[in-house]
Amino acid sequence: MNRVLASLLMGTMLMGVSSVSVKAQQAITINGVEAERVIIAPPKNDLARSIKSGLSNAYATATKGSRAYQDAQKIYYFYGARSFEPLWLSQNDSGTIVFSDSALKILDIFEQSYLEGLRPADYLTSEISLSGNFTDPERLATLETAFSAAAVRYAQHAMGGRINPRRVSSEFYQTPNRIDGGEFLLNLANSDAPDQMLRELSPTHSQFLALKATLATRYQGEVQKIITVPSGALLKPGMSDERVPVLRERLGLNITEQSTSYDDELVAAVEEFQKNAGLLVDGVIGPATVTALNGVYASKEDLIANMERWRWMPRDLGDFHVFVNIPEYRLRVMSGEEVTHTTRVVVGKRQFMTPVFSDEIEHVVVNPFWNVPASITRAEIGPALTKNPGYLAANNMELISGGRVVNASSVDWSTNSINNFRVRQRPGRNNALGTIKFLFPNAHAIYLHDTPSKSLFSRTQRAYSHGCVRVQNPMDFAGALLANDANMSKSTLQSQFGPSERWNNLSTKVPVHLAYFTLRIEDDGSIRSFGDVYGHNERLKNLLDS
Repeated sequence: MNRVLASLLMGTMLMGVSSVSVKAQQAITINGVEAERVIIAPPKNDLARSIKSGLSNAYATATKGSRAYQDAQKIYYFYGARSFEPLWLSQNDSGTIVFSDSALKILDIFEQSYLEGLRPADYLTSEISLSGNFTDPERLATLETAFSAAAVRYAQHAMGGRINPRRVSSEFYQTPNRIDGGEFLLNLANSDAPDQMLRELSPTHSQFLALKATLATRYQGEVQKIITVPSGALLKPGMSDERVPVLRERLGLNITEQSTSYDDELVAAVEEFQKNAGLLVDGVIGPATVTALNGVYASKEDLIANMERWRWMPRDLGDFHVFVNIPEYRLRVMSGEEVTHTTRVVVGKRQFMTPVFSDEIEHVVVNPFWNVPASITRAEIGPALTKNPGYLAANNMELISGGRVVNASSVDWSTNSINNFRVRQRPGRNNALGTIKFLFPNAHAIYLHDTPSKSLFSRTQRAYSHGCVRVQNPMDFAGALLANDANMSKSTLQSQFGPSERWNNLSTKVPVHLAYFTLRIEDDGSIRSFGDVYGHNERLKNLLDS
C-alpha cells in the first residue's frame, strides 16, 4: 500500500500539500504561543474503522523520518479529519463493500477518458478493483487511497496535461494549470455530479473542442471523404490540364462540361483557397497547393499531441489577443473567436528556435535601434570585425563600451575581445528590425518586428530568424493591434517615421501567445497540417506513448 500512498501524496504535494494537512490541523494558542493541534476524529462505523486500521498500519510500520513515513502521516491526517470515512467505498445492507455512487460515475469517466485524449490505463489501475479479501483492513485502505490517487491524476491530466512541457523542449516556457489535490478530492466526493466536475477540467478553447470532436470520429472509424487532386506539372492560368474537372469539383464549382481549360472562374476559386490556406496567392497549382487541396489524415497520435499542448495554454487567452502559431508561420489578431487580422511571419531557425510562451504587448517602438544579442555579436560580428574593422560602419552599426559609442577602427582586435562590447544597429531602412517593433518584455529577448528581408515571406517554409518573429505587414498589424487603443493608431505611428527612436506605451496591454500547433481544424471540419519545424510534435508523441 505504501506505493499507492506515495502516488497520492506526490500528486497532492505538487498541487497544494497544505490543504491535506490543514484539514486535519487546528491553530491554537498556548500561553501566548501559536501552535497546531492535529485533529483525528474517531471512526463511526466498521468500514471507517477498517480504513483507519489499514492507514495506521502503513503509518506505524514506516521508518520514522523517511519519505514513506511523511506520506503515510499526511494521508492518515487527511482521512483522520473526516473520521476515516471513505470517499469512494460504501457498505450495502448485506455488509458487502461496494463503490459509492460518486465512484461509479467517476469510473465511467476513467473508462471514457480516451475520448479526451487521455489513457484509461492511467486511472483504471490494478489496485482499483472490488475483487479480493475485504476482511483485510489494509486491502480496503489500499483500494480507497488508490481511487483517490487516480481521481487526482485524472484531474491533473485533464487540466494541465500528462507531460511536463520542459520534457519536450527547453524552449517551452509554459506553466500548465495545477489543482489543489486535497481540496479537490473533498469537493469531488461531496459533489452530486463528480463526473461533470471532471469533464469541466478540460480546456474549452474552440480548437481543443474541434480536435476532440475529430478524435471521436477516429475512434468511431469515420474518415471524411476527400476529393483528391492528382499531382502533376505546374498548372498556370490559361493552360489546359486533365485535372481541371477534379479541381472544379474539389472547390465546389459546377461541372457543366468536361472542359480542361484553367479559366478565370477556377483561377479565382484557387486564389481564394490559397488565401484562406495561408499559401502564396498566385493562382498556380503547384505541389504546395495540391497538398493543401488534398488535405490531411490526422492520426489519433497527432490529434492527441495537439490536444495535450492546448492543455498547457492559459485557459483565458484574452478577449482581444495576438496568437502566433510557429509551425504555421502565421499571426492572428483575435477578438473573441473572430480573426480581425492575419498575416505571415518568419520564425526562428531550428538552431535558434522561437520559444513557446505567453506574455503581454506593452510597447510599440518606431525607428528602433537593434541591440544585437550577445550570441550574434560573438558568433557573427566578432569574426567579421577581425577581418574588416569597417564592418560596423558599413552596416550602420555602433560599438558600445561603458554606455559610450566607440570607434571600432580604433580598437586593437588582436588584444581585445568583442565580448567586452555591445553592438547596436542605428535606425534606418536597412535596420534588421525594419521600421517598427512590438515589445512584450520577457527573459527570452523575443519580440515581433518588421524586417527589410521582405522576400522571405513568399516562401512556404519560413524559419529564418534568430528567434524573434518577423511580421510581413507590420503597419497593418499595428492598426489591428491598436484597434481598441484610445491614444494611439496606425497613423500616429506613421507620423513618427524618421531617424530617431520613438517609444509608445499601449494604454491597455494586449495578451500575446507564441504557440506550437501542427494541426488546425477549420470551421467546415477539414484539417490543416503544418510541418513539425522543430520536431516538438514528434518528441511529444513519443513521450505520450511511453
